[in-house]
Amino acid sequence: MAVKNDIRNISLAKEGKKKIEWAEHNMPVLRSIRERFSKEKPLRGINLACCLHVTTETANLMRTLKAGGANAALCASNPLSTQDDAAAALVKEYGISVFAINGEDNKTYYKHIHQALDFKPHITMDDGADLVSTLHQDRQELIDNVLAGTEETTTGVIRLRAMAADKALKFAVIAVNDSKTKHFFDNRYGTGQSTVDGILRATNMLLAGSTVVVSGYGWCGRGLAVRMKGMGANVIVTEVDPVKGIEAAMDGFVVMPMAKAAPKGDLFVTLTGDIHVIRLEHFKKMKDGAIVCNSGHFDCELDLPALRKATKKRRMIRPSVEEFILGGKRINILAEGRLVNLSAAEGHPAMVMDMSFANQSLAAEYVVKNHKKLKRQVYTLPDKIDATIAALKLRSMGITIDKLTAEQKEYLASWEMGT
Repeated sequence: MAVKNDIRNISLAKEGKKKIEWAEHNMPVLRSIRERFSKEKPLRGINLACCLHVTTETANLMRTLKAGGANAALCASNPLSTQDDAAAALVKEYGISVFAINGEDNKTYYKHIHQALDFKPHITMDDGADLVSTLHQDRQELIDNVLAGTEETTTGVIRLRAMAADKALKFAVIAVNDSKTKHFFDNRYGTGQSTVDGILRATNMLLAGSTVVVSGYGWCGRGLAVRMKGMGANVIVTEVDPVKGIEAAMDGFVVMPMAKAAPKGDLFVTLTGDIHVIRLEHFKKMKDGAIVCNSGHFDCELDLPALRKATKKRRMIRPSVEEFILGGKRINILAEGRLVNLSAAEGHPAMVMDMSFANQSLAAEYVVKNHKKLKRQVYTLPDKIDATIAALKLRSMGITIDKLTAEQKEYLASWEMGT
């Protein structure tokens, strides 16, 4: 039976398969889970609708879910992040339904979400909560069929916690993003490296000696700031959270409001998960030739509608670089303000996504086993699962660690032993 799909070109499958195999080599934890899933089939009979970045790493997650017995469909969580060859390979080589085309317009993006939802999912797997949001707003007839969902990103978790607080969330969601083996590594090392990669591919700028403004000092912002500093850049951090602000200062970064940073920066990167972090008032203060990009999930971090309205002239000056003429100055926006690490590069390295997608796979298994106990709220995975993933990753890296002795366990469990 033909696999349902809406992709760019099925003939790209051969090239995509080779890239998927390359990524697989660097994903030993997920590979070990897939081997177990193939034997145990913990997801047998489960329909999964997945709204994720369609990359070679995601392709290996989809293979793992299928190995576990799931009937899974994949659509894109960002219009510019799809790797068309990976999408083609998933359809032709692995028999998995994919609805994603790089550069798809907004109408097509949501059409693809609906096509994934047509699979009547028992589990939703999200990266930004667009799938869950669409399900709640437009496909409510499917909600009773859903056991629970999983969410990959900080932005999505924020949206879902808001839904839960408003009692609008109709089923439980596992915040995979909040697992230590996800956000400590994916957000810090993955986003940190891949954002630099996207910026350099788009601009070929010299980071050493440049002034880089990093907006947001969460795990993603920390990862980027450290890497920019390591490349020789002068890093300014902007924050709204006083705790994160003092942490950035103690880590050796200059901290100031965006209004003061705007005239100083050569490069601006937002990683906040919030709206209009850089506004027209900031664009107007920037120096000629300033480069602006976003590595948060949605392009709304930059107030691009206001910039477009105020701009006299704009043009594509390089692939992924749009030049805006504002008051006689040039402001360069990368990747339409969308995720620069995926839109102008390939996203996180496979070694990092290995842990993130291990969490997704085990979260799906956890939902199947525990959904009857879950209420309509946002949960984190048990620490035991986090520890299992970390142990598997250490083993794959040839690293061993100590174990507690019986005496140490007794000491840690006692309140009577004192000093």
